[in-house]
Amino acid sequence: MSRLPRLLALPLLLLLSACASARTPWVELGGERFQVEVADDDAERARGLMFRDALEPGHGMIFIHDREEPQAYWMKNTRIALDILYFDRERRLVAQQRDVPPCSAGNRCPAYPSRRPALYVLELNAGEAARLKLEDGAVLDFGPGIPAAPGG
Repeated sequence: MSRLPRLLALPLLLLLSACASARTPWVELGGERFQVEVADDDAERARGLMFRDALEPGHGMIFIHDREEPQAYWMKNTRIALDILYFDRERRLVAQQRDVPPCSAGNRCPAYPSRRPALYVLELNAGEAARLKLEDGAVLDFGPGIPAAPGG
């Protein structure tokens, strides 16, 4: 390969990489951006982060519910500790379950409720909420690629 085509290839690769990352859904919370997987139907919400051995730093999963109501999550078949953050229709933090441990007890795993109505739930690696010093009322911002909830 001559030198000119190689010089042209590098900017093209950088552009393709930027385009790919621009399509990755993300949220911002506490002044930081997290790449997220979107769980917006019953099957995706039920599976969540089950059977995963790790969640990359700076990554998470956003769950989008059909109705704003009290939510309760559990850690059935979840192998990593998580922070479970509950947000209302205005995307304000209404409840936090921090440092929730993994659970391999099947249907005997405890539930971690929101106690207040929530429409969105964000799961991050355990310790993120403390690191960000999150307080109830914190606002969750959505990047492109995240569908709005019904009425959200």
